[in-house]
Amino acid sequence: MNNRRKLLAALGASALAAPFASFAQAQGKVRRIGILANIGAADKWIDGFTQGLKELGYVEGSNIQIERRFAEGNLDRLDKLAEDLVRQKPEVIFAPNTPSVQAAKKYAGAIPIVFATLGDPVGAGFVASFARPGGTITGTSNLVLELSAKRLQVLKDAVPRITRVAVLDTDDRTHRNAEFAEIQRAAKALGVEVLRTQVLQRSDMETVSAQLRKWRADSICVVSSPTNTYNRKLLVEFATKLRLPAVYYDKDFAEAGGLISYGPSVEALYHRAAYFVDKILKGAKPADLPVEQPTKFELVVNLNTARALGIKFPNTILLNADRAIEP
Repeated sequence: MNNRRKLLAALGASALAAPFASFAQAQGKVRRIGILANIGAADKWIDGFTQGLKELGYVEGSNIQIERRFAEGNLDRLDKLAEDLVRQKPEVIFAPNTPSVQAAKKYAGAIPIVFATLGDPVGAGFVASFARPGGTITGTSNLVLELSAKRLQVLKDAVPRITRVAVLDTDDRTHRNAEFAEIQRAAKALGVEVLRTQVLQRSDMETVSAQLRKWRADSICVVSSPTNTYNRKLLVEFATKLRLPAVYYDKDFAEAGGLISYGPSVEALYHRAAYFVDKILKGAKPADLPVEQPTKFELVVNLNTARALGIKFPNTILLNADRAIEP
Protein backbone atom coordinates (compact mmCIF):
# COMPACT_ATOMS: atom_id res chain seq x y z
CA MET A 1 0.00 0.00 0.00
CA ASN A 2 2.86 2.26 0.88
CA ASN A 3 4.46 1.58 -2.50
CA ARG A 4 1.17 2.35 -4.24
CA ARG A 5 0.93 5.71 -2.51
CA LYS A 6 4.49 6.49 -3.56
CA LEU A 7 3.70 5.56 -7.16
CA LEU A 8 0.58 7.79 -7.23
CA ALA A 9 2.52 10.66 -5.68
CA ALA A 10 5.27 10.28 -8.26
CA LEU A 11 2.75 10.20 -11.10
CA GLY A 12 0.98 13.28 -9.73
CA ALA A 13 4.23 15.19 -9.41
CA SER A 14 5.16 14.21 -12.94
CA ALA A 15 1.82 15.41 -14.29
CA LEU A 16 2.20 18.74 -12.54
CA ALA A 17 5.84 19.16 -13.49
CA ALA A 18 5.20 18.74 -17.22
CA PRO A 19 3.09 21.88 -17.74
CA PHE A 20 5.27 23.92 -15.40
CA ALA A 21 8.38 22.81 -17.28
CA SER A 22 6.68 23.70 -20.54
CA PHE A 23 5.67 27.09 -19.11
CA ALA A 24 9.18 27.77 -17.88
CA GLN A 25 10.60 26.82 -21.26
CA ALA A 26 8.15 29.17 -23.01
CA GLN A 27 8.99 31.93 -20.56
CA GLY A 28 12.67 31.43 -21.18
CA LYS A 29 12.39 31.66 -24.96
CA VAL A 30 14.02 34.74 -26.45
CA ARG A 31 11.68 36.29 -29.02
CA ARG A 32 13.10 38.04 -32.07
CA ILE A 33 11.67 41.39 -33.19
CA GLY A 34 12.77 43.46 -36.15
CA ILE A 35 12.50 47.26 -36.54
CA LEU A 36 12.71 48.80 -40.01
CA ALA A 37 12.33 52.58 -40.26
CA ASN A 38 13.42 55.51 -42.37
CA ILE A 39 13.88 57.70 -39.30
CA GLY A 40 17.03 57.94 -37.20
CA ALA A 41 18.17 55.42 -34.61
CA ALA A 42 18.00 58.08 -31.89
CA ASP A 43 14.42 59.12 -32.66
CA LYS A 44 12.38 59.27 -29.47
CA TRP A 45 9.35 57.66 -31.12
CA ILE A 46 11.22 54.36 -31.27
CA ASP A 47 11.66 54.69 -27.52
CA GLY A 48 7.87 54.83 -27.26
CA PHE A 49 7.64 51.48 -29.01
CA THR A 50 10.32 49.79 -26.90
CA GLN A 51 8.79 51.26 -23.74
CA GLY A 52 5.47 49.73 -24.77
CA LEU A 53 7.18 46.36 -25.13
CA LYS A 54 8.77 46.75 -21.71
CA GLU A 55 5.42 47.48 -20.10
CA LEU A 56 4.11 44.26 -21.63
CA GLY A 57 6.93 42.27 -20.06
CA TYR A 58 9.50 42.22 -22.87
CA VAL A 59 13.00 43.14 -21.74
CA GLU A 60 15.75 43.44 -24.31
CA GLY A 61 18.70 41.25 -23.42
CA SER A 62 16.42 39.01 -21.38
CA ASN A 63 13.40 37.64 -23.25
CA ILE A 64 13.57 39.61 -26.51
CA GLN A 65 16.20 40.38 -29.09
CA ILE A 66 15.62 43.43 -31.29
CA GLU A 67 17.25 43.78 -34.69
CA ARG A 68 17.21 47.45 -35.73
CA ARG A 69 17.61 48.85 -39.23
CA PHE A 70 17.35 52.63 -39.76
CA ALA A 71 17.62 54.43 -43.09
CA GLU A 72 18.32 57.80 -41.42
CA GLY A 73 16.05 59.63 -43.86
CA ASN A 74 17.44 57.96 -46.99
CA LEU A 75 14.50 56.05 -48.49
CA ASP A 76 16.73 54.46 -51.11
CA ARG A 77 18.37 52.39 -48.37
CA LEU A 78 15.16 50.80 -47.12
CA ASP A 79 15.01 47.87 -49.54
CA LYS A 80 18.54 46.72 -48.76
CA LEU A 81 17.94 47.16 -45.03
CA ALA A 82 14.68 45.20 -45.26
CA GLU A 83 16.36 42.33 -47.09
CA ASP A 84 19.12 42.20 -44.48
CA LEU A 85 16.62 42.36 -41.62
CA VAL A 86 14.56 39.47 -42.97
CA ARG A 87 17.73 37.34 -43.13
CA GLN A 88 17.88 37.65 -39.34
CA LYS A 89 14.54 35.77 -39.21
CA PRO A 90 12.54 37.99 -36.84
CA GLU A 91 9.17 36.67 -35.70
CA VAL A 92 7.54 40.03 -36.37
CA ILE A 93 8.69 43.29 -37.99
CA PHE A 94 7.75 46.75 -36.73
CA ALA A 95 7.73 49.03 -39.79
CA PRO A 96 6.09 52.27 -38.60
CA ASN A 97 5.26 54.12 -41.81
CA THR A 98 4.39 53.62 -45.47
CA PRO A 99 7.91 53.49 -46.99
CA SER A 100 9.14 51.03 -44.37
CA VAL A 101 6.06 48.81 -44.78
CA GLN A 102 6.50 48.84 -48.55
CA ALA A 103 10.12 47.74 -48.20
CA ALA A 104 9.41 45.13 -45.52
CA LYS A 105 6.55 43.62 -47.51
CA LYS A 106 8.85 42.88 -50.46
CA TYR A 107 10.99 40.50 -48.42
CA ALA A 108 9.00 39.48 -45.34
CA GLY A 109 7.00 36.66 -46.90
CA ALA A 110 4.92 35.20 -44.06
CA ILE A 111 6.59 37.30 -41.35
CA PRO A 112 3.94 39.57 -39.75
CA ILE A 113 4.39 43.35 -40.09
CA VAL A 114 3.06 45.94 -37.63
CA PHE A 115 2.76 49.62 -38.57
CA ALA A 116 2.11 52.73 -36.45
CA THR A 117 1.42 55.78 -38.61
CA LEU A 118 -0.13 54.74 -41.92
CA GLY A 119 -2.60 57.28 -43.20
CA ASP A 120 -4.48 55.07 -45.66
CA PRO A 121 -3.52 51.40 -45.22
CA VAL A 122 -6.49 50.27 -47.31
CA GLY A 123 -5.73 52.62 -50.20
CA ALA A 124 -2.07 51.59 -50.05
CA GLY A 125 -3.11 47.97 -50.46
CA PHE A 126 -1.64 46.78 -47.16
CA VAL A 127 -4.93 45.70 -45.57
CA ALA A 128 -8.33 44.71 -46.94
CA SER A 129 -10.20 46.83 -44.38
CA PHE A 130 -9.72 48.35 -40.96
CA ALA A 131 -11.99 45.78 -39.30
CA ARG A 132 -10.58 42.77 -41.15
CA PRO A 133 -7.04 43.45 -42.34
CA GLY A 134 -6.45 40.02 -43.89
CA GLY A 135 -2.93 39.00 -44.81
CA THR A 136 0.09 39.59 -42.58
CA ILE A 137 -0.04 43.34 -41.91
CA THR A 138 -1.85 45.38 -39.24
CA GLY A 139 -1.31 48.24 -36.79
CA THR A 140 -2.50 51.79 -36.11
CA SER A 141 -3.49 54.55 -38.55
CA ASN A 142 -2.78 58.27 -38.12
CA LEU A 143 -5.84 59.32 -40.20
CA VAL A 144 -3.84 61.46 -42.62
CA LEU A 145 -6.66 61.91 -45.14
CA GLU A 146 -9.25 62.80 -42.53
CA LEU A 147 -7.00 65.27 -40.70
CA SER A 148 -5.44 67.06 -43.68
CA ALA A 149 -8.52 69.26 -44.17
CA LYS A 150 -8.83 69.86 -40.44
CA ARG A 151 -5.21 71.04 -40.28
CA LEU A 152 -5.84 73.68 -42.95
CA GLN A 153 -8.88 74.83 -40.99
CA VAL A 154 -6.71 75.16 -37.87
CA LEU A 155 -4.25 77.36 -39.78
CA LYS A 156 -7.07 79.58 -41.08
CA ASP A 157 -8.57 79.85 -37.59
CA ALA A 158 -5.19 80.76 -36.12
CA VAL A 159 -4.32 83.30 -38.83
CA PRO A 160 -7.59 84.44 -40.46
CA ARG A 161 -5.88 86.79 -42.94
CA ILE A 162 -4.21 84.00 -44.98
CA THR A 163 -5.35 83.46 -48.59
CA ARG A 164 -2.47 81.67 -50.37
CA VAL A 165 -1.13 78.51 -48.73
CA ALA A 166 2.00 76.69 -49.91
CA VAL A 167 1.54 72.96 -49.30
CA LEU A 168 4.89 71.25 -48.64
CA ASP A 169 4.44 67.71 -49.92
CA THR A 170 6.75 64.74 -50.56
CA ASP A 171 6.89 61.81 -52.96
CA ASP A 172 7.21 59.01 -50.44
CA ARG A 173 3.56 58.07 -49.86
CA THR A 174 1.06 56.20 -51.97
CA HIS A 175 -1.84 58.33 -50.65
CA ARG A 176 -0.22 61.71 -51.40
CA ASN A 177 -2.60 62.57 -54.28
CA ALA A 178 -5.64 61.68 -52.20
CA GLU A 179 -4.41 63.86 -49.35
CA PHE A 180 -3.77 66.84 -51.58
CA ALA A 181 -7.25 66.42 -53.03
CA GLU A 182 -8.63 66.68 -49.48
CA ILE A 183 -6.59 69.82 -48.91
CA GLN A 184 -7.88 71.33 -52.16
CA ARG A 185 -11.50 70.67 -51.14
CA ALA A 186 -10.89 72.27 -47.75
CA ALA A 187 -9.13 75.24 -49.37
CA LYS A 188 -12.09 75.90 -51.64
CA ALA A 189 -14.48 75.87 -48.70
CA LEU A 190 -12.21 78.22 -46.75
CA GLY A 191 -11.73 80.60 -49.65
CA VAL A 192 -7.96 80.12 -49.94
CA GLU A 193 -5.70 79.05 -52.78
CA VAL A 194 -3.07 76.30 -52.48
CA LEU A 195 0.20 75.64 -54.26
CA ARG A 196 1.86 72.25 -54.06
CA THR A 197 5.65 72.13 -53.72
CA GLN A 198 8.47 70.31 -51.91
CA VAL A 199 11.49 70.97 -49.75
CA LEU A 200 13.26 67.63 -49.50
CA GLN A 201 16.74 68.88 -48.66
CA ARG A 202 18.58 72.10 -47.87
CA SER A 203 19.55 72.62 -51.51
CA ASP A 204 15.82 73.00 -52.38
CA MET A 205 15.30 75.99 -50.09
CA GLU A 206 16.50 78.76 -52.39
CA THR A 207 14.53 77.57 -55.42
CA VAL A 208 11.33 76.98 -53.48
CA SER A 209 11.70 80.30 -51.63
CA ALA A 210 11.81 82.11 -54.99
CA GLN A 211 8.81 80.09 -56.15
CA LEU A 212 6.75 81.07 -53.10
CA ARG A 213 7.72 84.73 -53.31
CA LYS A 214 6.68 84.81 -56.97
CA TRP A 215 3.37 83.14 -56.13
CA ARG A 216 2.94 85.51 -53.15
CA ALA A 217 2.37 82.73 -50.64
CA ASP A 218 1.35 84.03 -47.23
CA SER A 219 1.41 80.76 -45.26
CA ILE A 220 2.58 77.13 -45.28
CA CYS A 221 0.92 73.78 -44.61
CA VAL A 222 3.26 70.82 -44.14
CA VAL A 223 1.70 67.46 -44.98
CA SER A 224 2.28 64.32 -42.96
CA SER A 225 5.02 62.13 -44.38
CA PRO A 226 8.08 60.21 -43.15
CA THR A 227 10.43 62.44 -45.14
CA ASN A 228 8.91 65.62 -43.72
CA THR A 229 9.15 64.13 -40.25
CA TYR A 230 12.84 63.45 -40.71
CA ASN A 231 13.30 66.98 -42.11
CA ARG A 232 11.23 68.70 -39.41
CA LYS A 233 14.01 71.06 -38.25
CA LEU A 234 14.80 71.99 -41.85
CA LEU A 235 11.14 72.73 -42.63
CA VAL A 236 10.73 74.90 -39.54
CA GLU A 237 13.90 76.77 -40.53
CA PHE A 238 12.48 77.24 -44.03
CA ALA A 239 9.23 78.79 -42.75
CA THR A 240 11.16 80.94 -40.29
CA LYS A 241 13.43 82.37 -42.97
CA LEU A 242 10.42 83.27 -45.11
CA ARG A 243 8.61 84.66 -42.05
CA LEU A 244 5.48 82.72 -42.98
CA PRO A 245 3.00 81.20 -40.51
CA ALA A 246 2.93 77.43 -40.87
CA VAL A 247 0.86 74.52 -39.60
CA TYR A 248 2.37 71.09 -39.01
CA TYR A 249 1.07 67.64 -38.14
CA ASP A 250 3.12 66.80 -35.06
CA LYS A 251 4.10 68.64 -31.88
CA ASP A 252 7.81 68.07 -32.57
CA PHE A 253 7.55 70.78 -35.24
CA ALA A 254 6.06 73.27 -32.78
CA GLU A 255 8.70 72.34 -30.22
CA ALA A 256 11.35 73.01 -32.87
CA GLY A 257 9.98 76.52 -33.46
CA GLY A 258 7.01 75.91 -35.75
CA LEU A 259 3.98 78.14 -35.25
CA ILE A 260 1.24 75.57 -34.71
CA SER A 261 0.70 71.82 -34.95
CA TYR A 262 -2.34 69.59 -34.89
CA GLY A 263 -2.53 65.83 -35.15
CA PRO A 264 -2.55 62.54 -33.31
CA SER A 265 0.13 61.78 -30.74
CA VAL A 266 2.77 59.88 -32.72
CA GLU A 267 4.40 58.75 -29.49
CA ALA A 268 1.10 57.19 -28.43
CA LEU A 269 0.76 55.39 -31.78
CA TYR A 270 4.28 53.95 -31.57
CA HIS A 271 3.60 52.90 -28.00
CA ARG A 272 0.36 51.19 -29.04
CA ALA A 273 2.15 49.28 -31.81
CA ALA A 274 3.79 47.20 -29.08
CA TYR A 275 0.34 45.80 -28.25
CA PHE A 276 0.07 44.32 -31.76
CA VAL A 277 3.55 42.80 -31.54
CA ASP A 278 2.65 41.24 -28.20
CA LYS A 279 -0.57 39.74 -29.57
CA ILE A 280 1.24 38.30 -32.59
CA LEU A 281 4.01 36.78 -30.46
CA LYS A 282 1.29 35.15 -28.37
CA GLY A 283 -0.24 33.51 -31.42
CA ALA A 284 -2.70 36.02 -32.87
CA LYS A 285 -2.84 36.43 -36.64
CA PRO A 286 -2.45 39.93 -38.10
CA ALA A 287 -5.44 39.18 -40.34
CA ASP A 288 -7.62 39.02 -37.22
CA LEU A 289 -6.29 42.15 -35.47
CA PRO A 290 -8.33 45.21 -36.57
CA VAL A 291 -6.42 48.33 -37.53
CA GLU A 292 -6.85 50.91 -34.78
CA GLN A 293 -7.36 54.66 -35.11
CA PRO A 294 -5.79 57.30 -32.85
CA THR A 295 -7.67 58.42 -29.76
CA LYS A 296 -5.32 61.20 -28.62
CA PHE A 297 -4.96 64.43 -30.63
CA GLU A 298 -2.81 67.42 -29.77
CA LEU A 299 -3.06 71.10 -30.66
CA VAL A 300 0.22 72.84 -29.80
CA VAL A 301 0.98 76.53 -30.36
CA ASN A 302 4.33 78.27 -30.13
CA LEU A 303 3.81 81.72 -28.60
CA ASN A 304 7.44 82.71 -29.16
CA THR A 305 7.09 82.15 -32.90
CA ALA A 306 3.74 83.93 -32.93
CA ARG A 307 5.31 87.02 -31.34
CA ALA A 308 8.21 86.95 -33.80
CA LEU A 309 5.72 86.92 -36.68
CA GLY A 310 3.47 89.56 -35.15
CA ILE A 311 0.61 87.09 -34.82
CA LYS A 312 -1.91 87.18 -32.00
CA PHE A 313 -3.77 83.89 -31.70
CA PRO A 314 -7.58 84.14 -31.36
CA ASN A 315 -8.92 83.06 -27.97
CA THR A 316 -10.58 80.04 -29.59
CA ILE A 317 -7.14 78.68 -30.52
CA LEU A 318 -5.58 79.43 -27.13
CA LEU A 319 -8.49 77.89 -25.22
CA ASN A 320 -8.41 74.72 -27.29
CA ALA A 321 -4.62 74.32 -27.27
CA ASP A 322 -3.32 71.32 -25.37
CA ARG A 323 -0.03 73.12 -24.90
CA ALA A 324 1.33 76.64 -25.42
CA ILE A 325 5.10 76.91 -25.80
CA GLU A 326 6.53 80.09 -24.29
CA PRO A 327 9.63 81.26 -22.40
